[in-house]
Amino acid sequence: MNAYIPPVHGGPAPVQYRMSLTVGEHSAGHIRRIVRSLLAEWRLPQLSAAAELGVTELVANVVRHVPDRRCVLVVLRLRAGEGVRVEVADGSPELPCVSAELSMEAEGGRGLVLLDAVADKWGVEPRSGGGKAVWFECLSSGSGG
Repeated sequence: MNAYIPPVHGGPAPVQYRMSLTVGEHSAGHIRRIVRSLLAEWRLPQLSAAAELGVTELVANVVRHVPDRRCVLVVLRLRAGEGVRVEVADGSPELPCVSAELSMEAEGGRGLVLLDAVADKWGVEPRSGGGKAVWFECLSSGSGG
């Protein structure tokens, strides 16, 4: 069951959006619209293309690799308008990895390569109680990658 968790307020505009959900093949489009809307509200629309691509890849990994497809999405505005951090956490212990060899015919395996190209920073952190959070940051002064 999907659950909405209201944003944490830290001034005139919320600084965090958090949502627990079960994702499917069409969820990425809805999540991209949420991210785009938040970035517009936070006056960071220039980060939209990178953040939308990044969150699409992370959600696609949940759809492909997490058996129950449940995850928690967190979009966090960094202080002083520096940028945005997006986290997608799930209960799977399986860590994402960058494929060493990708054939031109491969239908998958490029998500983290794309994430690395568009994000200023990214990583994976284990969660207490199991699972992991995959995160990335897009900085307003960054060059991406």
